[in-house]
Amino acid sequence: MFKKFYYNIRSSWFSELGKRQFQIQPTSITNNYAEIELAERLKDAIRLERYGYKVYSQSDEDGIIAEIFKRIGETNKKFVEFGVNDGLESNGHFLLHKGWQGLWIEGSPSYCKQIHDKFKEPIAKKQLRVVNAFIDKDNINDLIADGNMNGDIDLLSVDIDGNDYHIWKAISCVNPRVVCIEYNAKFPPDFEWVIKYNKKHIWDNSDNQGASLKSLEIQGRELGYQLVGTNLNGINAFFVKKELAKDLFILPANSENLWNPGRYYSGLRYISGHTSRYYVGEVLGEKNDKL
Repeated sequence: MFKKFYYNIRSSWFSELGKRQFQIQPTSITNNYAEIELAERLKDAIRLERYGYKVYSQSDEDGIIAEIFKRIGETNKKFVEFGVNDGLESNGHFLLHKGWQGLWIEGSPSYCKQIHDKFKEPIAKKQLRVVNAFIDKDNINDLIADGNMNGDIDLLSVDIDGNDYHIWKAISCVNPRVVCIEYNAKFPPDFEWVIKYNKKHIWDNSDNQGASLKSLEIQGRELGYQLVGTNLNGINAFFVKKELAKDLFILPANSENLWNPGRYYSGLRYISGHTSRYYVGEVLGEKNDKL
């Protein structure tokens, strides 16, 4: 999730009667059509952008994921996520607090060591498993199986800054109900573009990464998923199994209607309390299961 440069670009959110607020700095308000369109979108209660917030996620993914499962319900509360760095700023971190079980796959030995140091409790309880490996489309199913995950799961989160599109297509050992995957917002919502597959690809901070939202929309449909939204910063797209989506999400379910531009430098900042340095808790009661 653009972790090398994104730490200082977060949006601010405040909890007040269960409603999230965010601030756009005046310098980012222009006559850009996307910003005008955003103001209109946020009036619509069915759009996921309204519900985003950050607890441990990179930006507003925690809130969007929570809202999706509020609408479709949870089943086994299992997730698979890859590209998590040290795990502290990830989509799975808050889910662990909520009693989920998960698998993280991370290519860096250094980051994996940090995960083991910072997430000792859930790892010791086998609530969280960690696999250290560089992912490609030929090994992804074996890696997930090595992490003791198979069959139906609630969430798949894909973030490897490159071959995301190809890896999602290759996954067959798990059947996620929801998929969160990065898209390349450099490209407009009606344009198809996919990075050429390179097994050894490492992101160089350039625009040569991922796939356009339109290409992901098309692939998602082929895999049985409906595009249901994107986050405000234009980084992640969210997909739900077609049979579960029904009329619970905005229509038409296409990239032209759901695309957000990349707001990486827009002044949209997310703040979530003090800095996280290690995993600090577990589920404290039934109420937390409903968050």
